[in-house]
Amino acid sequence: MPTSNNYFHLHLVSDSTGETLITVARAVAAQYANVTPVEHVYPLVRSQKQLDRVLDEIEEAPGIVLFTLLEKDLVSRLEDKCKNINVPSLSIIGPVMQLFEAYLGAATTGRVGAQHVLNAEYFKRIDALNYTMIHDDGQHVDGLEEADVVLVGVSRTSKTPTSIYLANRGIRTANVPLVPGIPVPAQLETLTRPLVVSLHATPERLIQIRQNRLLSMGAESGSDTYTDRQSVTEEVAFARKLSAKHDWPLLDVTRRSIEETAAAIMKLYSDRQRNRPSE
Repeated sequence: MPTSNNYFHLHLVSDSTGETLITVARAVAAQYANVTPVEHVYPLVRSQKQLDRVLDEIEEAPGIVLFTLLEKDLVSRLEDKCKNINVPSLSIIGPVMQLFEAYLGAATTGRVGAQHVLNAEYFKRIDALNYTMIHDDGQHVDGLEEADVVLVGVSRTSKTPTSIYLANRGIRTANVPLVPGIPVPAQLETLTRPLVVSLHATPERLIQIRQNRLLSMGAESGSDTYTDRQSVTEEVAFARKLSAKHDWPLLDVTRRSIEETAAAIMKLYSDRQRNRPSE
């Protein structure tokens, strides 16, 4: 294996944004703990001139080449170059397209970036993002009934990044902080349309995240209740009790990534939509 110092070069060549490539490559690379990929990402490669630069860089730093190109001339030239310099290459979408073609009995359109067209789904995501930004951190609670999902939780339970991730999937998401001693908005307790999900984490994890947050801001925790163990433990207990009172689903985010948290919420949302009676 042509690696040195426990790293290898990974070239990701796309005629679109490269999101698909990056996601697949990182998912696979994560399975190899002892080697780290040095990513070379080339988005929007749609001409021979643009491909020239890519080929030069691949030759200068040989490694695995993954691509999502649809233009046959570009694909042929890239594959030929890889063979000539003896580096492995693979089309990420090629085998999947062949499977679709065989099953559907129809040829592909060959449209570059077809998944990013300005269709209804695209504008749904933009609307969701706009809604989510406006309804972040308990703002504009009068509009909570218009949400698909409302996230609640104490400080540092990843409410905002999870909300943005969900919004990028077209789910209108608001989030409301739960703070002991401060009544929750009346609007939150009377919601009927949105799915309300309560995010939780262990006191130890919250204290760690909050201390790192304070350090990044150049502040010291001292005896501040924000990082005091007893105070944080009481916060968690308060949030759990409130969630149980309203029968909000509880989701422990202590060891979950944003993506894993969002996936769990999307499943809850999908199940709820499927079981909801037709209007």
